[in-house]
Amino acid sequence: MAGDIREAEQDVSSEGDSNDDQLIGDERRSLGSSESEGHASVPRSQYVGPFIAAAEKANCARASTRSLTGSILEQIVENGRSYANDHYFMPTDEAEQTRLAVTHQAFLLLLDGKLTMARVQDTVKRILDIGTGPGDWAIAMGERYPNAEIIATDISACQPTQVPPNVVFQYDDAQENWTYSAPFDYIHVRGMAGAFSDWTSIYGEAFRHLKHNGTIEIADFGNIELEQESPDSYVSIYNGACQSAAEKAGTPIGLGHLKRSLLESAGFSVMKSMNMNVPLGMWSPDPHKRLVGKMALISALEGLEATSMRLLTKQLAWTAEDVRDLCLKVQEEVSSPNAHASMRCQFVLARRLVLPE
Repeated sequence: MAGDIREAEQDVSSEGDSNDDQLIGDERRSLGSSESEGHASVPRSQYVGPFIAAAEKANCARASTRSLTGSILEQIVENGRSYANDHYFMPTDEAEQTRLAVTHQAFLLLLDGKLTMARVQDTVKRILDIGTGPGDWAIAMGERYPNAEIIATDISACQPTQVPPNVVFQYDDAQENWTYSAPFDYIHVRGMAGAFSDWTSIYGEAFRHLKHNGTIEIADFGNIELEQESPDSYVSIYNGACQSAAEKAGTPIGLGHLKRSLLESAGFSVMKSMNMNVPLGMWSPDPHKRLVGKMALISALEGLEATSMRLLTKQLAWTAEDVRDLCLKVQEEVSSPNAHASMRCQFVLARRLVLPE
């Protein structure tokens, strides 16, 4: 796996040109397979607990140093979950911060310990992280690139205050006009499916705020899929309901925002698009895939209610009890030893290859 991912790397630097004319085509890779039929699956309770405990411990440390700004920003509580505003469907409470911490670890495993698919050079000067969440990625980038300025934005002030001196967290909604005073070398957008109603506008702002040769990297997970999935499976019902609700809300979920055409219409040249089939759980015989599967399964199962609660109750008039009941049934279905569940993860690298006006 490591070799394939390294082939996807592109230089990101504030100085000098690279082989911009060598556009790399789509690449589809699999981190899991169905060859492990009959392979023993470790019960979820035996491996979920330690990872969740570690993430919760990290969140406790975060809470002790959290800025006062975060405590005074108004939170909207619905059905036992806290939200940053009245329209974004994902919660911002401690349970969600724990899930995002686990998801960050899953991405590190997918990229063999690296923070980006792009090869970010040490000469990089300015980096922007859109939708930073608890800020794990931005903090790690600040430590890795101490001479770069890292600006990380979110609509929820849930980030710690004890961070590297080159990392700045800003309360900002990316759907509004971007007002940064200087362009960036690299822009990072991860896990933002369903966050925006107009991705054309988001990519247009990103293009406008990148330097010549600047790179944008977008990454996201798709729906949960079963190896043998029927239309009446709980996974299918869950996916269909969430997609319908998101479309009704005007903020479609899924991987549609990673389409090449959207980026190209904003002026970008797509350098790389890579898909990974990520196993959920321990069903693969490959040790690395099993480790990735552990983390991905935790993130996926903990994200079921987080993703669906506000969408289904607000857009489709479901009761909170009905949402939780469906989530429990999906958990049981996905955790079945023979389910061989997976999710598609897609990474896209694109560049601004024109001189700024």
